[in-house]
Amino acid sequence: MGYAMTRENMNTVFASMSDAYDIFAPKVFEGEGCFSDQDSIRYGKVSSLDEIESERKSEYSFKEVLLAVQENLFYFTEDQVTVPKITDKGILIFLRSCDLAAVKRLDQIYLNNGPEDFYYKRLREKAKFILMGCQESCSSGFCVSMGTNQADNYDLYLKWDGNHVFADCRDEALAGYFAGAQEKGLAETAEVKPDYVTENREKVTLPKNLSADTFKNPIWEEYGSRCIGCGRCNFVCPTCTCFTMQDIYYQENAKMGERRRVWASCQVDGYTDMAGGHAFRKSQGERMRFKVMHKIYDFEKRFGYPMCVGCGRCDDVCPEYISYANCVNRLAKEEQ
Repeated sequence: MGYAMTRENMNTVFASMSDAYDIFAPKVFEGEGCFSDQDSIRYGKVSSLDEIESERKSEYSFKEVLLAVQENLFYFTEDQVTVPKITDKGILIFLRSCDLAAVKRLDQIYLNNGPEDFYYKRLREKAKFILMGCQESCSSGFCVSMGTNQADNYDLYLKWDGNHVFADCRDEALAGYFAGAQEKGLAETAEVKPDYVTENREKVTLPKNLSADTFKNPIWEEYGSRCIGCGRCNFVCPTCTCFTMQDIYYQENAKMGERRRVWASCQVDGYTDMAGGHAFRKSQGERMRFKVMHKIYDFEKRFGYPMCVGCGRCDDVCPEYISYANCVNRLAKEEQ
């Protein structure tokens, strides 16, 4: 059911929701960009619409809400292992259509790809998603090409313009907040449909006839010669899930400590190193090949749809201006 209300009244609803939910959304962190005079847009807790950055695309995706950059899996002593508790509250996450499509990819990886991941699942079961529409395309995204520009599996859609807020609620529990607001005269019924883009400035054509020969394409070394292996493309990607494990031993007692799961990158030195000094992918070209082919070939061959959702963050963040979108288009052009 759709609702219309003022911004002030929506913030009242927000306050009520905050009692039962931790609400995460893209927000501006002043002075926390790459340079001292730059801001960063990433996810954090919010308590009102005023804190949410709705005009610009977040530099980092929503995934750090469900997959922390550094997550403690358990604490250990000589004879005991303790799994840390998580919040008792539910979780509400603001995101756009492309990122909501990324949730499907994360679920596939962590819940439907063998045994379920306990740590992801316990947060995922608490999560509900609030869709933010896109009235116009961002400069680097190619969601239309990937078919992720629209989404209908949201729990709540919110649109705000000046002092006017419109909501389409599909979740029964969240609907109670809006029904209550309507009873108090804070909201009225309205027809609400999500905004979505129908065309991007950036367009990508997925190659359809990739084969083992593609792995020998010289294009990989060309891109690899420019890559510095910083891993930023992986960290901002909403579907990259590589991690490494760290065991931390306490100085007071070397038999006590904690195990952490920490974000990692298939593009950085050391990620594929094994005992004895062997490494699966030593050159940056090999790593670039692995990343791209995993996104548009391996994952789709296994699950029936590409891993990439076309958010364009990897192109935005690369310090060497390497374009993932351009690489995919070149592969498609070579097929013709």
